[in-house]
Amino acid sequence: MKFRILGPVEVHDERTGVRILPTGAKQRALLGALVVKSGQIVSVHRLIDELWGEQPPANATNALQAHVARLRRLLPVPEPGSGEPHHEWIVTRSLGYVLRLGRAGTDADRFHRLAAQGRAAAATDPEQAAELLRQALALWRGPALEGSVLGDICAAEAAQLEENRLTALEALYDACLRAARHGEITGELEELTTDHPMRERFYDLLMLALYRCGRQAEALSVYDRARRRLVHELGVEPGPALRGRMEAILQHDPRLAAPGPAGQLARVHPLPPPPAPAPTAPGPAGGPDATVLNLTGEIARLRSRIEHLSLEQEALMRRFDQLVANPASGH
Repeated sequence: MKFRILGPVEVHDERTGVRILPTGAKQRALLGALVVKSGQIVSVHRLIDELWGEQPPANATNALQAHVARLRRLLPVPEPGSGEPHHEWIVTRSLGYVLRLGRAGTDADRFHRLAAQGRAAAATDPEQAAELLRQALALWRGPALEGSVLGDICAAEAAQLEENRLTALEALYDACLRAARHGEITGELEELTTDHPMRERFYDLLMLALYRCGRQAEALSVYDRARRRLVHELGVEPGPALRGRMEAILQHDPRLAAPGPAGQLARVHPLPPPPAPAPTAPGPAGGPDATVLNLTGEIARLRSRIEHLSLEQEALMRRFDQLVANPASGH
């Protein structure tokens, strides 16, 4: 049995495929609150507040008892002769009610477990981390506790679960970048920056993915879009992480380069020689025009040489960083 709250609240029998969906908002809110607080006693007063808020019926306690009774009848019991022990899902206590999961679980617990495993694997095995995180996120069928958010218990849990979902998405795309899969995720990150325009981390990940795809101008335009949105909506500038990413892209920081295949260093290709400056028309021999033209040509050659040396330095720094990170592969 699985109690599912990552979407509309339901009970799912994984052996038979049978899904049990409470009918009515009050039934969904009651089951959602009991699942969120499973193993804990939820007081009658708090459940009344969860279902009716500031306008409870005159006989609120009796109305709650009726909802609990209907929910008990809805939850499955072992078939006669199946040999399975009877399990009382909802137990009445002096102060309220408690949902006992027994051997059943929740999709939220499984999500948290897979997401934690994925984050733990990110540094050493980003491919495995990405797979675990995708499995965790695949458990979501819609907004958490959809159709059940009437009171504080479900509202607070739904907000926390949504934050956990977004954190898992950030970890997923970070793992994809660690696995050099930047070309696969730009579209998904574009959608996330549109859906969550105040979340700077998605902009940061998108900028890095675009830069690694050779789309530097687009990466910088993402920063500009994020800055304008943050200033307009919140009146604040981007945080240090996003500003640092923008500056690193402008400087072609070698640390932005995608990691090479496991156990290998990315190949550093020799740079082509700097292009020769375009020929200039000769001026009068020995005159001031000839001096200006000679100086112009010399400046062009120097600029070309400086640019070439800068590219060489970037390549050497990237090679140095790779050798430091993987000393054994330099032999």
